[in-house]
Amino acid sequence: MGKNNKKYCNSQRFSRYIYLILRQKESNMTEEFQIRVLPQVAYNEANLKAYLAQEKGFDSETIYRVRILKRSIDARHRDIYVNLKVRVYVNEFPQDDAYVKTEYQDVSNKPSVIVVGEGPGGLFASLKLIELGLRPVVLERGKNVRDRKLDMALITKTQEVDPESNYCFGEGGAGAYSDGKLYTRSKKRGPVDKILNVFCQHGASTSILADAHPHIGTDKLPRVIENMRNTILECGGEVHFQTKMTSLILDGDKVVGVEAVDNSGPVSVKCEFHGPVILATGHSARDVYRYLAEAGIEMEAKGIAVGVRLEHPSHLIDQIQYHNKNGKGKYLPTAEYSFVTQAQGRGVYSFCMCPGGFVIPSATGPEQTVTNGMSPANRGTQWSNSGMVVQLNPEDVEGDDVLRILRYQEQLERDTWQQGNRKQTAPAQRMADFVNNRLSYDLPKSSYAPGLISSPLHFWMPSFITKRLQEAFRTFGKQAHGFLTNEAVMIASETRTSSPVRILRDRERLMHVRLEGLFPCAEGAGYAGGIVSAGIDGERCAEMVSAYLQQL
Repeated sequence: MGKNNKKYCNSQRFSRYIYLILRQKESNMTEEFQIRVLPQVAYNEANLKAYLAQEKGFDSETIYRVRILKRSIDARHRDIYVNLKVRVYVNEFPQDDAYVKTEYQDVSNKPSVIVVGEGPGGLFASLKLIELGLRPVVLERGKNVRDRKLDMALITKTQEVDPESNYCFGEGGAGAYSDGKLYTRSKKRGPVDKILNVFCQHGASTSILADAHPHIGTDKLPRVIENMRNTILECGGEVHFQTKMTSLILDGDKVVGVEAVDNSGPVSVKCEFHGPVILATGHSARDVYRYLAEAGIEMEAKGIAVGVRLEHPSHLIDQIQYHNKNGKGKYLPTAEYSFVTQAQGRGVYSFCMCPGGFVIPSATGPEQTVTNGMSPANRGTQWSNSGMVVQLNPEDVEGDDVLRILRYQEQLERDTWQQGNRKQTAPAQRMADFVNNRLSYDLPKSSYAPGLISSPLHFWMPSFITKRLQEAFRTFGKQAHGFLTNEAVMIASETRTSSPVRILRDRERLMHVRLEGLFPCAEGAGYAGGIVSAGIDGERCAEMVSAYLQQL
């Protein structure tokens, strides 16, 4: 009886297999699967088709397309796997876009809203305003995203920084040329997918919708930003470059516009723009913070994180993270890492990790040396870098001045500049030398274009930072064998991790606690940390502006 049952079951399976094959031949359908495959299988669509045909019983000729919906790498063990969610199109090609498209309307004759700053917060606020039937008027102190590039190239050639056009100021904000990573932990705060879909609609690869740690790439992002600006203009909005806000226009406790200076011509021209204001100036607009403090506009000191840029050979990080002396091989991407620990009561962690990237000069004015990182789309350089930073709380700096954290930043950046021969050349030290309080007599080759100068960071940087970094590096070296090495170089200083102040706003309405019509927004106001969270906050502020105008 048992044998007969077994034969019957096998017969059923065979019949089912034949049925599926015939059904595939005859009908169109889509199916979704969660699969766990080797890197070489996940490497391209042809390999995925062959795998699905073998494992899921498809006729390979009927699989027209495989769309990857989610992708992550599991490198916790020696055997590395790629986790995928895929949609299989049988006997048909996809009829739908790989992303969700947003419809934008003509707002030429709609009420104006002033958006100060054209970083991710300002861009997404502007696009959301258009969705809601409002007309954004964008003021950007820097140049357009292409012209910025020329001024940034001059930093290496001249060792000087244009205070209005640099790695922080200009179209796209600090994110445009500081990596384009779209990884965020702020999913509870808003629609992350919406932000990613808008990027795709404006030219970003749809791979960002699938990847666990999405990344557009410093080389690809400028074109996407240009397309977003063109959408604003085509819908009837305005974008004014080289136009810097100097003050708010107040009617009692109501903000009704801004005063600005247009620096686009040979002579600066004062001008005014009227409407409610979304203030999305980014975390480096120190002149704005000083103006707000002098005007008595409510703010509070906010904690930041400070430290260095740490740069390893990318091959070494690949070896460590993939547990393989050969590194990443042909089928894996350049490896990332993330470290966090507690040292003497403060968090120490990696920040803005850039695999296969560059270290860049990110100062915004004279007598400053500031470092940051970026990666091209292919993450193909021979270096991998990350901020290594120590948490700094307001109570760690003496006094009750609302700008005391800002002043701490400035002092560290000035000290760094002085130690770097008063140029954009950066003081640097080998990692193991730093941990052991030794001077580095030479330095490894680095991606930092203005150049490095050997310097005892352990000696002149604040002990608040150095002692905690030393302890943390020993911990990280134990967690990842080979990470604590003299092949790695520390490049000072990383200071622009977030805003040193928070401009106070109502939690529900997102409007300033006292001034009606003012909406402090995104990273510069102390309410975001990165491109995606800034974009989310920009959209939320736009929604609140719309609600505010409807009540008037």
